[in-house]
Amino acid sequence: MGEVVDGERGSGRAALGRTLRLLREKAGKTLAQLAAETSYDKSYLFRLEKGERLSKRAVMEDLDTYYDSGDLLVRLWKDAQREVIKDKYKAYMELEATARILWMFQLRVPGLLQTEDYARTVLSGLSRAQTTADNGEEFEEQVAARMGRQELLHRQPAPSVRVIMDVGAVRRPVPNRKVWVDQMSYLLEAAELPSVVLQVLPYTAGVHDLMNSDLTLLWQRVGDPVAYVEGNGIGELIDDPDKVLSYRLSYDLVRDAALTPEESTAFIKRLLEECRS
Repeated sequence: MGEVVDGERGSGRAALGRTLRLLREKAGKTLAQLAAETSYDKSYLFRLEKGERLSKRAVMEDLDTYYDSGDLLVRLWKDAQREVIKDKYKAYMELEATARILWMFQLRVPGLLQTEDYARTVLSGLSRAQTTADNGEEFEEQVAARMGRQELLHRQPAPSVRVIMDVGAVRRPVPNRKVWVDQMSYLLEAAELPSVVLQVLPYTAGVHDLMNSDLTLLWQRVGDPVAYVEGNGIGELIDDPDKVLSYRLSYDLVRDAALTPEESTAFIKRLLEECRS
């Protein structure tokens, strides 16, 4: 079965909910019957159909099997999931643009400190071809958006920015040597900005709480700090005070284990010299 119910405009979650309802009605099942035959709670299934909740992928796999609908529900779930992630990222971008303090731990060179050529390489997945005009336009929009974010480093007053990068971020070059040399040089230039502190976390620091995700802590002019955690394509904006405090303590431990700003720039300079030789 391959039909997608999307006769009216709406969110990906709403389209998924409408499709779930249609499949159930075509199967001649009530919500109570579906709940009894799938072992999922009736109220939970109702909220999925209303677009009020987004399930785990395994639930959609189970229901695809139940309805014999191929991977229809999984595909719609993926679209809805991407939409949720995009909304959360948009909210983060709005906070980043007005933040007075930004503390970041990154497993890669952060977007705020990327050159345009390096950003193009990263965003294209190193070798992904843009096969359609629409894809090409979307790609250019992504590059422009990433470069536009860097304006906040030069505004007045500039936010106080501390970036701790895992050493793998500066040990893993891109194929084009010039792009990599330019990126390393740009990191050194950024480190000279009075509002930017740059540190590198060496392998000798060992295991730590932030090994599997990027973390950004943001403070506005007023109000409590928030945290943004991103990993494996999923981002989460956190404002719970206890959770934010826990992330701040983890960040403090990583900062204490990192090379000092002076040691970090010296380390990057050595890598740059090696790359140029």
